[in-house]
Amino acid sequence: MKRSLSDIQYKEDTEKLARFAKALGHPTRIAILKHLENQSCCFTGELVDVLPLAQSTISQHLKELKNAGLIQGELKPPKIKYCIHQKNWATAKKLFENLFNGNNSFEKVKC
Repeated sequence: MKRSLSDIQYKEDTEKLARFAKALGHPTRIAILKHLENQSCCFTGELVDVLPLAQSTISQHLKELKNAGLIQGELKPPKIKYCIHQKNWATAKKLFENLFNGNNSFEKVKC
């Protein structure tokens, strides 16, 4: 088997899906997204009331979700208001649906 040191170039959708999947890789982040789906927006303090975690822990999870583009935050001093990033959330749903339905838009790996 030939191995290469060169970087593998993935399709943009594959990279997006991996970024979204990584962000969804923790149960707390999924709980946050479920909560935000049922709200128009909320503040970090509201999530502390819903989830039995420290505010700093919730903030770290919010940061990961925001970095992945699944949520967006708006500064309302001294708080930050968070909501689902609707466009990226729709993209994530479509990419996961394509993956699970065997859509051919992803790279195929030969074994």
